[in-house]
Amino acid sequence: MIALGLEGSANKLGIGIIQHAANGEAIVLANVRHTYNTPPGQGFLPSDTARHHRAWIIPLMKQAFAEAKISFSQIDCICFTKGPGIGAPLNSVALVARTLSLMFKKPLVAVNHCIGHIEMGREITGAQNPVVLYVSGGNTQVIAYSQRKYRIFGETLDIAIGNCLDRFARVIGLSNAPSPGYNIMQEAKRGTQFVELPYTVKGMDCSFSGLLSGVEAAANEAMDENSKRKITKQDLCYSLQENGFAMLVEITERAMAHVGADSVLIVGGVGCNDRLQQMMGEMCLDRGAKVYATDERFCIDNGIMIAQAGLLAFKTGGICSLEDSTITQRFRTDDVHVAWRE
Repeated sequence: MIALGLEGSANKLGIGIIQHAANGEAIVLANVRHTYNTPPGQGFLPSDTARHHRAWIIPLMKQAFAEAKISFSQIDCICFTKGPGIGAPLNSVALVARTLSLMFKKPLVAVNHCIGHIEMGREITGAQNPVVLYVSGGNTQVIAYSQRKYRIFGETLDIAIGNCLDRFARVIGLSNAPSPGYNIMQEAKRGTQFVELPYTVKGMDCSFSGLLSGVEAAANEAMDENSKRKITKQDLCYSLQENGFAMLVEITERAMAHVGADSVLIVGGVGCNDRLQQMMGEMCLDRGAKVYATDERFCIDNGIMIAQAGLLAFKTGGICSLEDSTITQRFRTDDVHVAWRE
């Protein structure tokens, strides 16, 4: 069976085509992506992002089918991101999915963005039943599977860790290409001085708004010529990562202890971060556990993860009617019935 996946919940537009062989093996036929980037110091507006997706979706679709070397008639289902995400870009991509479904008479499958990350991560790494740390620009969740649901054991109480990193990158004028988080990671590698910043963990949940305010205040102090402390932006990036990632490792370890897990899977755009993977690996080493992660092809938003999760749902009857093919900006991970797992 072959599925087409369309992802456009934020500033990355992705088209993926995946095939499930008779033996259950997942084969990536195409995985193409285009990112909407704004100038340094600026975020991306929903309307501009949607305009980008509308302009690029047909060229990307043609590229994906050229790479896959198949025709549209060979597609078994069309999978699209229902949510969570930003309304305007989500709507733009859902509209294309509906149009293709009507034109080619192919069934639709609505996919939860977070589930897409998890299922693609499980497929690529081979992780069987890990505790999942899902970290991105819009989401921060610690998740474990139980009784046909991905249960959220802990999450951010305000902004996501990725949003915290992105917003600080704007404050210090880092480029948005290839991503603000990647550029913070590179700056942090040159940091030598740790700056005390707010550390907020409340049970299984964490908060990053205080951390962001604290590092912004430290940045303002560092830019003040009369300041007695000599702090570089590299020091601030280093301190921001150390603090924020330590919070994530703490709540992940607590979830592992609660469910008796022997592995962690890191998914989402921030999951590419080398330092986060290193810190999680050190914790897992102490516990005799394993850490799994993917590279930027699969951890950054992409269409192949939507195709993978959608095809799993399609094979267990998860078809979406045209009337129900709307988007849901606050689509919770634990709202999805995971029919394809025991």
